[in-house]
Amino acid sequence: MLSMTRIGLAPVLGYLIIEEDFSIALGVFALAGLTDLLDGFIARNWASQKSALGSALDPLADKILISILYVSLTYADLIPVPLTYMIISRDVMLIAAVFYVRYRTLPTPRTLSKYFNPCYATARLKPTFISKVNTAVQLILVAASLAAPVFNYADSIYLQILWCCTAFTTAASAYSYYHYGRKTVQVIKDS
Repeated sequence: MLSMTRIGLAPVLGYLIIEEDFSIALGVFALAGLTDLLDGFIARNWASQKSALGSALDPLADKILISILYVSLTYADLIPVPLTYMIISRDVMLIAAVFYVRYRTLPTPRTLSKYFNPCYATARLKPTFISKVNTAVQLILVAASLAAPVFNYADSIYLQILWCCTAFTTAASAYSYYHYGRKTVQVIKDS
């Protein structure tokens, strides 16, 4: 439910940013962040609340939210186009890799209903350390970019430094998945 809320908030955030209602967008972004924190807390502390569907929806909600935020912030001229292109490209490559791993780990006979059934888990992607750092840096940049027009620092050198840090961690994260490849995938044997 919390992941679905985050997915639902993503287009609302995109609309608010495009309409340049940054104060409300900042509040909605904080609410989306709260749902993510609460979701993770519940999954870690109450084993009965974990599910295959939830573990598939959580990263999907994050990718949808990040993608919409970066595209809309780029449209509003708050994040440079090349940086957004880099972030979206990395995520598309990761999603393609996940689809490939899903296909390779699905036992025969491989059917579409099994392939697209999120409750039928065959593998888990273990994020690398730099990938976790990258996610945090990307979210910090989103928060700083949303706050920039509200607090009048859109032309700040610190924001530009944050763009560079985000580009670096995004590239490092992409490389880490390429370099460590198989070590980041845990095949679930009893599928």
